[in-house]
Amino acid sequence: MKLTGYRRSNGAVGVRNHVVVLPLDDISNAAAEGAARLIPGSLPLPHPYGRLQFGEDLALTFDTLIGTGANPNVAACVVVGIEPKWTQRVADGIAATGKPVDAFEIERYGDLSTIERAARALKTMMQDASEIERVPIEVRELVLSIKCGESDTTLGVAGNPALGRAIDRLIDQGATVIFGETSELTGGEHLIAARCETDAVRAAFLKTYNEYVAFIQGTGADLLGSQPTEGNIRGGLTTIEEKALGNIQKTGTNPVKSVLAPAQRPIGRGLHFMDSSSAAAEQITLCAAGGAVLHFFTTGQGNVVGNPIEPVIKISPNPITTTTMSEHIDVDLSPLLLGDIALEDAANRILDSFARTVRGRLTNAEALGHREFVLTKLYRSA
Repeated sequence: MKLTGYRRSNGAVGVRNHVVVLPLDDISNAAAEGAARLIPGSLPLPHPYGRLQFGEDLALTFDTLIGTGANPNVAACVVVGIEPKWTQRVADGIAATGKPVDAFEIERYGDLSTIERAARALKTMMQDASEIERVPIEVRELVLSIKCGESDTTLGVAGNPALGRAIDRLIDQGATVIFGETSELTGGEHLIAARCETDAVRAAFLKTYNEYVAFIQGTGADLLGSQPTEGNIRGGLTTIEEKALGNIQKTGTNPVKSVLAPAQRPIGRGLHFMDSSSAAAEQITLCAAGGAVLHFFTTGQGNVVGNPIEPVIKISPNPITTTTMSEHIDVDLSPLLLGDIALEDAANRILDSFARTVRGRLTNAEALGHREFVLTKLYRSA
């Protein structure tokens, strides 16, 4: 499998070469987007948070923003914030990777001056990034992530087993893979626990899982209609346990090496569990902040999610979805569901799309402009 990518100064390898404009907070979005409009090709990442957060919630926002700018798919980054101290904190965190970063605060400058200063920095970054060449890379140098969404019965019997087979093959070649969706393991959490590599990892996983479920139950909310979703129910999944058993198929058979906090970067190759929401855009954003450079997303009923910096490969075995939403599906596995190809052939289709995407082919989500960047909020701000 011949692959090419971008090798960064810290040794990390990306498959895209973005120059990002990262607003620190919601009221900095306008200035960040204003600067990006002046420099075609730069990528602004507006979001609604960053003001009056505190504690773990604030720390997670910082971790996500820093991890996003530090992602190997990012060549350089401009950080724009209302206040200088927190803006510089994020910039310094990104700069630790060795990539070019600049920070601009709006206080005592205003939007217009900030836009001008940021745009001048962006222009140079875009020019420098344009000279970075693709080089040969290996699977073992890549961090990948996986999720499913708008699940139905076709994922459990076809789509997720095929992805699981592909993930096993990638891990056998040395890849690092992140999975999550904590609440959607319910009813199958014992299967993940049994695959944890050590007792310590198993204890950490069960603690993380139990605390997440306890939080949900502690609200007194009835999750029916949310878990399973209305789309899941329409697709034939009647319980969260049915959903979980299908969901787990896509993780393959390798041992779970570690339990990661949201947005945390894995250490060491293999399969890693990240505590994360099952909401598609949130989970992919956290995986990208954890260093993932390409995402596999299986869907039954049809999910359209993308991400601005991590390409999302959509995979579906549902013939209705692959027909009615064909512009969103990168890998059509309906022949597997219909019995026309074998599981190994389906895995080969996924790996072919993987290789082409790594080499630079745009995914459907990228071509359609799906750039869902959604921070995870733990609780209300002050």
